[in-house]
Amino acid sequence: MPPDLTPGTVHRRGRLRVYLGSAPGVGKTYRMLDEAHRRRDRGADVVVGFIETHGRKRTAGILDGLEVVPRLRRRYRDTDFEEMDLDAILARRPSVVLVDELAHTNIPGGRNAKRWQDIEELLTAGIDVITTVNIQHLESLNDVVQKITGIPQRETVPDEVVRRADQIELVDMAPQALRRRMAHGNVYKAEKVDAALSNYFRVGNLTALRELALLWVAGRVDEGLRDYRASHNIDRVWETRERVVVAITGGPEGETIIRRAARIADRTAGGELLAVHVSRSDGLAGASPGALAQQRQLVEDLGGSYHVVVGDDIPTALLAFARAHHATQLVLGTSRRGRINRFLTGPGNGQTTIDASEDIDVHMVTHEFTGRGRLPSLGRRHSRRRTIAGYAAGLVVPTLLTAVLSQFHHSVNLTTDALIFQLGVVAVALLGGAMSALLASLVASLLLNYFFIPPVHTFTIDETNNFIALVVFAVVALTVSTVVDHAARLTTRAARATAEAEALSTLAGSVLRGADALPALLDKTRTAFGLDSVALLDRSGATIARSDSDSEPAADRTVTELPAGPDALLVLAGRRVSATDQRVLTAFAAHIAAALERDRLATAAAEVEPIKAADKMRTALLAAVSHDLRTPLAAALAAVGSLRSPDVEFAPADRDELLTMANESLLKLTALVDNLLDMSRLQAGALTLNLEAAQLDEVLPRAMDSLADPDAAVQPLDLDTAPPVLADPPLLERVLANLIANALRHNAPGAPVLVTASHHADQVEIRVVDRGPGIAPEDRDRVFLPFQRLGDTDNTTGVGLGLALSRGLAEAMGGTLDVEDTPGGGTTMLLTLPAATHIEEEQ
Repeated sequence: MPPDLTPGTVHRRGRLRVYLGSAPGVGKTYRMLDEAHRRRDRGADVVVGFIETHGRKRTAGILDGLEVVPRLRRRYRDTDFEEMDLDAILARRPSVVLVDELAHTNIPGGRNAKRWQDIEELLTAGIDVITTVNIQHLESLNDVVQKITGIPQRETVPDEVVRRADQIELVDMAPQALRRRMAHGNVYKAEKVDAALSNYFRVGNLTALRELALLWVAGRVDEGLRDYRASHNIDRVWETRERVVVAITGGPEGETIIRRAARIADRTAGGELLAVHVSRSDGLAGASPGALAQQRQLVEDLGGSYHVVVGDDIPTALLAFARAHHATQLVLGTSRRGRINRFLTGPGNGQTTIDASEDIDVHMVTHEFTGRGRLPSLGRRHSRRRTIAGYAAGLVVPTLLTAVLSQFHHSVNLTTDALIFQLGVVAVALLGGAMSALLASLVASLLLNYFFIPPVHTFTIDETNNFIALVVFAVVALTVSTVVDHAARLTTRAARATAEAEALSTLAGSVLRGADALPALLDKTRTAFGLDSVALLDRSGATIARSDSDSEPAADRTVTELPAGPDALLVLAGRRVSATDQRVLTAFAAHIAAALERDRLATAAAEVEPIKAADKMRTALLAAVSHDLRTPLAAALAAVGSLRSPDVEFAPADRDELLTMANESLLKLTALVDNLLDMSRLQAGALTLNLEAAQLDEVLPRAMDSLADPDAAVQPLDLDTAPPVLADPPLLERVLANLIANALRHNAPGAPVLVTASHHADQVEIRVVDRGPGIAPEDRDRVFLPFQRLGDTDNTTGVGLGLALSRGLAEAMGGTLDVEDTPGGGTTMLLTLPAATHIEEEQ
């Protein structure tokens, strides 16, 4: 039972240390025991809670000198098993306890289903725990390991359990060294070595598992580094891992810049490439949606990720994105602007980014389009600095023009003076907008009146024509400046709409390209608007999905809520969302609501699939069995009817022949009905299992007795040395009988069917080997479908349920059934079942 904690007492939580191995046999348990001796020598109270030596002498030898808590014996299905005695350890209360095999499934009947839950109780009680686990037992890697090794791992542990460990130490070994250890008998017994080396412990398997372990540990190290930087308020980039951000605009130079950035990222192992496109409210000259789509595809083909952010200032947005992702290098293309353009508009985005980059390296990549850009477009919305410059120009430009024109007042008439002043006002309008142009026109009118309209040096106007000219000058100046400012506003709106369309296009593209809809939408929403986190909540407030940034939360963090359909709420945390962004956010929320509804519909459709499959099965069943039920039934009825006929007197030999035919027909009918009933139970999930330890050398003879020819040539090999399997004996007999009957049917004449067994990786592999024509690779999955009989043109010898039923029964018992080639020709049916010493959680 859990420890009795005295009220008011503060208990320290125990510390967890995990030895993570890339494969069985790399030395995790040995390293754990060595650490235990080291701690004991320093005076720590160390006990062994549970150690599995697997019969390895060196591991058992290092146990000497350590206190071992006696194991708890538990009986399950007429078999005795040993488990860790959790209550005894809690009562003993050592400072450190060793617990092997973190992912182990406990025998049913205990307090906890899994050993990691036992360890959690020990940690809660303040006891330090040292444990071991292999990389293939992590839940997130289960499907990956199965693809690599071909063996599913049914004993898994949630990744979060290992992530929460205070220390994770990788126990690594080169694949060749591990195979040598196995060949010397240091991992498995001699009779199991060959099977292990040729299956699970192939060099390719071990290399892939080793890479998985290294990458997983590297990811945890990266998480720890981020946490350390956040807790110590470190915002400077630490170049522990190369993250290269490349800025793309959709311009013609994009592919050159992306490939250059990819080469930079590839120079170091683990380098990461991130492409970012800034949609800004003042537009992007030359940005083509088609070109951006092509450049995004190139980035993803090169192994990078594509992001879109919205920002009014491109250098600021780029650097904010780079720092948020802890980038070490930023790659930009040199400007396409020509010399005149650069002279008129000042330093470009590249130089501004370099000036503000601080500890991020900025690469300026030259390309063939450098300096071939157009003159700057007119009528843009102005920044605060430019607005101030416009007001200053409204005072300075008319004053400078007055000083210059005063030197030529004898050779230049009033009309020319007014036109030159008009040109100056237009220039001020282009620089600072309508208000600065209004100031310039007012100053110019006063200066024009005082210095150039007679009588000069007074504000008096004698002639009506001069007064009209001054009024027309002021009206034209104000009109031109208003038109220029209006054009700037229209351009800004169009550019803003373009940016929003780009963001929405990227959002839709992420979903259409096959990304997991909700996570992809939340990630794009967070990235596009520079938020700290985005969460989707249901009506009760429970989190459906969320996306969090790796960067530190903003100092002015705010929370915004938007409805995402009738039953969900989108919660955004981070910077304040502007009014202009609210419209786009509403569209994002609509996409998210649609994706959520699509997921719900997909779930509902998935629930209907079993019903459709059952209907399809029933239809196929009726079509297939119509002949097979009638044939043996008709033969039996004909034989019995003939025997009962009073008009015919049969000789003893004929009578025996009729009785034999009736008996065989009824046996076929019984076998067919049994298979149909079992298949129906499997489809309905109503098959009753009675799993227990079963000896293969005892099950095989009973399986052969059920064959049509019990004396068929079947040769067992190594069945008596294989450990017992966890199975339902009658169902296992059915599976073996079906596999052997199928092998006999297709076997070469005179060749025996071989039945062998081997044990490794906590499983027993049973092989039924024939020397027949074999099965083509493209047909290997089809042979396990109901009513499939390769090479037959009718169903006179069965409806093709044998292999389908065998696979279904094997999977129901927690095993698998697959097809292999027989070396030298033929087919091998591989039946894999768990060893009886490892009980599955589902049981």
